[in-house]
Amino acid sequence: MDVSLTMWLVTILGLLALIAVDFFIGRKPHDVSIKEAGIWTIVWIVLAAIFGLALLLAGESQASGEFFAGYITEKSLSVDNLFVFVLIMAKFAVPSQLQQRVLMFGVLIALVLRAVFIAAGAAIIANFSWVFYIFGAFLIYTAWKLIQEARSDEDEDDFEENRLLKSIERKFGVADRYHGTKLFIRVNGKRVLTPLMVVMLAIGTTDVLFALDSIPAIFGLTQDPYIVFTANAFALMGLRQLYFLIGGLLTKLVHLSYGLSVILGFIGIKLVLHALHESGVHVPEISTPFSLAFICGVLIVTTITSLLASRKQEKKAGQDKPEAEPTADTEKDSIEA
Repeated sequence: MDVSLTMWLVTILGLLALIAVDFFIGRKPHDVSIKEAGIWTIVWIVLAAIFGLALLLAGESQASGEFFAGYITEKSLSVDNLFVFVLIMAKFAVPSQLQQRVLMFGVLIALVLRAVFIAAGAAIIANFSWVFYIFGAFLIYTAWKLIQEARSDEDEDDFEENRLLKSIERKFGVADRYHGTKLFIRVNGKRVLTPLMVVMLAIGTTDVLFALDSIPAIFGLTQDPYIVFTANAFALMGLRQLYFLIGGLLTKLVHLSYGLSVILGFIGIKLVLHALHESGVHVPEISTPFSLAFICGVLIVTTITSLLASRKQEKKAGQDKPEAEPTADTEKDSIEA
């Protein structure tokens, strides 16, 4: 797409306005209900659909298809990120009424940092077409790694702080408890971080690590920086509500890693084929409509098999559960009967 500077500014201002409305409505710390999370999840999905359809109506059919493919891919990868967000919330014992504030600022941090990643990736691709080989190989390796992790019996039950986060904590110090929505307080005249600020940084910086997978993945579907940015923005901004909506269902998506590995491997192959085509080798290229259909198909199959497997495990666990030992009262009742 030939996107003017004015279009970029309008898009960014529009996204900022949506974020401001979201922040204003949820500015007061409270426990997020399933109903509230569901309504806002639908709102963000509808807004993304409207944006994609607007591209189609504007005569940008290819850009519209690339947006939807990129948005669905980023959304599915974001669901995988929620597993880590759950661990972070548990690690820092975040009060339930503050969790939405943590996610909001954490996602904003990730959005800003991802914009930097996207700009850098676009600049590299524009000057060095061979980088598609690196992106493709990296995604295929990541897909294989996901399969290996899914097949292993080790469950990731703790969150390990990264070096950047640890260095910030050492430099500024951290308060021993939460102080409402305050990010900084003074202790003995020294300004220190509150645990709320630390967990926000943890969410934001951890999500940037996931960008190492998602940014190359979406560049495999489109090389348009505008589409890459907007697809990432819409996927990330709905992540907070999705956390509260499907938090209890995450454990049921037992095959999600397999599905994501198939998607990443597929995009990796697509990138390698594109790189060969750019090098003058006559190879078939995978079209955007086929990519969109393939990604949606994999996610649907993965969701169905995950739910069936979870139901089977729950049924088996119920059958294997030992019967309760009879108590004195039950024995007395049986004797009287």
